[in-house]
Amino acid sequence: MAILAAVAGAAFIVIALWEGFETIILPRRVTRRFRFTRVFYRTTWRPWMKLGRAVIPVNRRETWLGCFGPLSLLLLLSVWAFILIIGFALLHWAAGSAVFANDGHGGFFIDLYLSGTTFFTLGLGDVLPHNSVGRVLVVLESGLGFAFLALVIGYLPALNQSFARREVSISLLDARAGSPPCASEMLRRHSHHGGMESLQKLLGEWERWSAEFLEGHLSYPVLAYFRSQHDNQSWLGALTAILDTCALIMAGVEGTCARQAELTFAMSRHAVVDLSLVFYTKPRQPKADRLPKETLEELRALLARSGQKLGNGDEFERKLKELREMYEPYVSALAAHFHIGLPPWVARGDSADNWLGSYWERPAKKHDQLPNRGGEHF
Repeated sequence: MAILAAVAGAAFIVIALWEGFETIILPRRVTRRFRFTRVFYRTTWRPWMKLGRAVIPVNRRETWLGCFGPLSLLLLLSVWAFILIIGFALLHWAAGSAVFANDGHGGFFIDLYLSGTTFFTLGLGDVLPHNSVGRVLVVLESGLGFAFLALVIGYLPALNQSFARREVSISLLDARAGSPPCASEMLRRHSHHGGMESLQKLLGEWERWSAEFLEGHLSYPVLAYFRSQHDNQSWLGALTAILDTCALIMAGVEGTCARQAELTFAMSRHAVVDLSLVFYTKPRQPKADRLPKETLEELRALLARSGQKLGNGDEFERKLKELREMYEPYVSALAAHFHIGLPPWVARGDSADNWLGSYWERPAKKHDQLPNRGGEHF
């Protein structure tokens, strides 16, 4: 029995240390089939969503879902610490509970208490090891406790910085592409003199943003669960709007930056495809066509009024369909997994940019309920 306890304790310690190493020190996507951290998120995210659907009011669900990312990170760190404490307690127990307690008691729970106080470096002194094995284990665990704290201190700022960089570019789309951002508004708002040069620069910036986004979210996948500050903004919605815009330009919008659209489309698609592998979201077609025939005609008329000519005929529609099939199944699967609404191709008539709205400018009778213009997420 002692041998089994020693093996189990050593296994717990190795698992916790290796998971922490791969997640924090070695920030890259790991392709092995089983990872505790991946299983942890898959088994906690689904109940969190179902609970939100069952008991949380519709206008509060986005806030509820937004709490998952930070809370799950704290819970994951706590689970790692608990696994390490259990592992060292099993090693103490396998060594014969070679500890001395002031009250004379012993057993596994005393070993667990010693392991916990050692890991968190409390140094209470009421339980002490009295042989060489116990002393070595105490020294090792106290060292790991210091290292664990140092890793957490270094890990959290890196996450916050990556999240902030992501959100800055998403917020900048507010006045450039609407809230939520959509392809029609992005093209229409760049129809002024010099607009195509501005659009080319914007797409160039989003090519780099997609590359930085991919690197950051492959290194720290938990960032994908961190949601934007506004209900009608999200990393997936912004990325989809950029892909929609690039697809339209590549299919045939006269006088636009086709080459830059191709480069941005390639990088943005790369991002959504790789993320679908990380989160095991199998590509699937949207339940409803995001761009039916009548919406396409509405889009064509909208752009025509702004002086832009959208391609016509079977060749244009065929090419646009081929481009959409390259990314829509992936963004649709990711949207279902994260419960994020995808943006429309044409802006809704009742939507307004976030910068135009203010909580204090609305009638007093409506102050008891904040607006949710981001669409239904469930």
